[in-house]
Amino acid sequence: MAPRLKIGLLGGSFNPPHCGHVHVSEIALKRLHLDYVWWLVSPQNPLKSTIGMAPLENRLKWCADEANNRRIRIMDIERDLGTRYTIDTLQALKRRFPGVHFVWLMGSDNLEKFTRWRRWQAIFGVVPVAVVVRPGYALAGLNAQAAQRFAADRLPESRAAELAFAKPPSFIVLEGRHDPTSATAIRMQAQRSGPMAGAIPA
Repeated sequence: MAPRLKIGLLGGSFNPPHCGHVHVSEIALKRLHLDYVWWLVSPQNPLKSTIGMAPLENRLKWCADEANNRRIRIMDIERDLGTRYTIDTLQALKRRFPGVHFVWLMGSDNLEKFTRWRRWQAIFGVVPVAVVVRPGYALAGLNAQAAQRFAADRLPESRAAELAFAKPPSFIVLEGRHDPTSATAIRMQAQRSGPMAGAIPA
């Protein structure tokens, strides 16, 4: 892989993927001047139940259909790496691609729950972090423990293009058009609507 590539990493179950994921990715591509965004489709998120979780192959296909952007790459690399937790995945990616500049991407809704992640403080020490504001989570996310813990390492939005090269811990909050879509809401709607071809299993 070419050195000095700037790649955003958006992890999750993608059960299902939706326009909110695309929104976060496209804002990051534009504002952070990234070359690509990788969607890291988790075989099984350790913080989520297996009940209602679609098979990995289904979720990978849905992601490919939803992304519709050549700079968004769908990856099941955690299956290849044999990792389950984000910190382990990031460390493995840094070893495998030492010349690449990775940025961890998340919505502000995830920042609010970030302290539940394994070794969450260490994640900030491995790669820079970009938080895209999601509806209803602007203040909650920024008042979250993780945001407060690394407040001194927050860069202004005007320096967004520098984030990929910033020394961790560094994080930035990106404002923009707020997309309210959530995978939970989509699953609930699918369950209310009944069985559909290719839909998420109840």
